[in-house]
Amino acid sequence: MPEALLVLISGPPGAGKTTLGAKIAAALGVPFFNKDGIKETLFDTLGAQDRAWSRQLGIASSALLFHVMERQLATGQSLVAESAFQTVFDALRLRRLQERYRFQTLEVHCTAQIETLLERFAQRAQSAERHPGHGESSQMEELRANLERGVYAPLCAPDAALIIDTTEFAQIDHQRLMQRIRSKVGSDVSGENTL
Repeated sequence: MPEALLVLISGPPGAGKTTLGAKIAAALGVPFFNKDGIKETLFDTLGAQDRAWSRQLGIASSALLFHVMERQLATGQSLVAESAFQTVFDALRLRRLQERYRFQTLEVHCTAQIETLLERFAQRAQSAERHPGHGESSQMEELRANLERGVYAPLCAPDAALIIDTTEFAQIDHQRLMQRIRSKVGSDVSGENTL
């Protein structure tokens, strides 16, 4: 039986992680789980309140994402997991999974210029498609500080991650990216689709 594959889609808010992660999961033929999807489900179930409540649900969403990752990996199932992972919290969680289960890890780290990320974040906050529970319009300065401090660095060693600059998102060569992913993980990856 092929070894399970965990593809982590990491990087700061506004880097295009969800869009890219969903495409990678579809191309590999594996499930896609993301923190914001979980958080928005919690908003819909428990209600949206203030920033403090959003933070609490964010913490719960991260814990639930790692729970789902663990359940998948415990049964040898591959998956793509996306979040604005923070090394200070999530690197240890990842190491614990790697110690308990046998699977291959590939991190695809999305990045872009700070001003591009801030602009995308502001546009997303104003979008009618963004869940109102996030309350992102009040978080611009916090995001800028986090970006300048490097909060969203790769969880794995930087030389082990595939770094994707999404500043010009429309110009990403998705077919070449999938070739790079398949070359990193070998021939055990299921799915013949391309992005």
